[in-house]
Amino acid sequence: MEAIISANDNTTPPLTYRDAGVNIDAGDALVGEISVDAKRTRRAGADAALGGFGALFDLKAAGYQDPILVAATDGVGTKLELAQAMQNHRGLGIDLVAMCANDVLAQGALPLFFLDYFATGRLDSATAKTVIAGIADGCVDAGCALIGGETAEMPGVYPDGAYDLAGFCVGAVERGDMIDPDRTAAGDVAIAIASHGVHANGFSLVRKVIERSGIALQAPSPFDDRQSLGDSLLTPTAIYAKAVSAVIETLGGASQIHGLAHITGGGLIENPPRAYRDDLALDLDLFSWVLPPVFDWLKTTGGIEAYEMARVFNCGIGMLIYVAPDQAQATIDAISSSGHQSWQAGTLIPRQKDAVCLNGLEGWNKA
Repeated sequence: MEAIISANDNTTPPLTYRDAGVNIDAGDALVGEISVDAKRTRRAGADAALGGFGALFDLKAAGYQDPILVAATDGVGTKLELAQAMQNHRGLGIDLVAMCANDVLAQGALPLFFLDYFATGRLDSATAKTVIAGIADGCVDAGCALIGGETAEMPGVYPDGAYDLAGFCVGAVERGDMIDPDRTAAGDVAIAIASHGVHANGFSLVRKVIERSGIALQAPSPFDDRQSLGDSLLTPTAIYAKAVSAVIETLGGASQIHGLAHITGGGLIENPPRAYRDDLALDLDLFSWVLPPVFDWLKTTGGIEAYEMARVFNCGIGMLIYVAPDQAQATIDAISSSGHQSWQAGTLIPRQKDAVCLNGLEGWNKA
C-alpha cells in the first residue's frame, strides 16, 4: 500500500492523455476545420453537420417512396504507401469515396451519404485535413453527403506519419428497380466505361514494378510527361455516379440495366461475372480499346503476362454495363454526355468453360 501511495505523491506529475500520445485538442480542432468541406457535400436529405453521436439522413426528403438501402465499405489498399512517400494525399480521399460509391452503383442505387475512418499513430492535422478535403471532393462528384466519420489517434499501433483509411457509403434504389443479373441474356452487349488509370487496386504489384524499374518516384514519368512517376500513378479513381445516373435516366430506370460490374480487385477476370448469370460468359474483345500507357508501362517493365494483367488490373476499364443490344448506342451516348469515355467491349455468350473469354489474348500478349 505504501508503494502505491509513494508512486502517486506530490512529486510525481499527473499523467494526461497527451503524455500517452493522444492530442484531444488537435482532434477537436480538426472537426471544426473540416466542417467547411463537409458543408460542400450537402444534398437533399442531409445537412452535413458534424459532431453528433450519430448522423441523420432523411430518405423522404431525398425523394424516395419505398427505397431499398445499399451499403458498401472499402479502403484504398497499399496505394497509401505511395501517397505517403510522395506526400500527395488529397487524391486518396477521392479514391476512398470512389471505391465505395462505385460498388453501390452496381446495384442500381445512387449514393446518398458517406462516412470515413482515419486512423493514425500521431495526428498530423494538415495531412488529415487534406485527405478529408479529398473525401469531400469525391462526395461532391458522387452526389452524396459526408455526414460523419471518425479520426482515431492510436500511438503504438501506427508509426508516426503513417495513417490508414476506410470508408462506408450508403445508397438507395426504389423497390423493384434494382439491377438484377438474372435479367442478363446471351446477346447482351457489354459497354465499357474508361478508367482513370490504376485506380486503387493492385498497388502491391505496382510497387514491385517501380522497384524493378529503378526509377525514382520523383523522376519524370515514362508514360506521362506532365508529372512525376509517383504522381502519375496516384491519379484518383474515377467516380461513375453521373454516368450511371445518365444511363438510368436514358433507359427509363435502373432495372433496364441488365448488369453492372465495378472493375476492382480481381480485374477483368473476377469482376465481370459478378453481374451476369452463371450460365453466361463474357466474350471480351481485348482489341476494342488501346491499353492505356500506364498499363503498357507496368506490363512491359514488370514483364507481366497478359492474363496476369487482366486478373490484377482494370487495364483501362473501370466499369462494365450489360444492356440489350438495341440499347447499346443509347447507353454509350448517355455515358458520353456525362463526360466519360465508353465503347462496346464485348458480348454475353452461353458459357462453355471460362466465365470470361479474353478474345485476342495471344496478340495482346505481344502488344
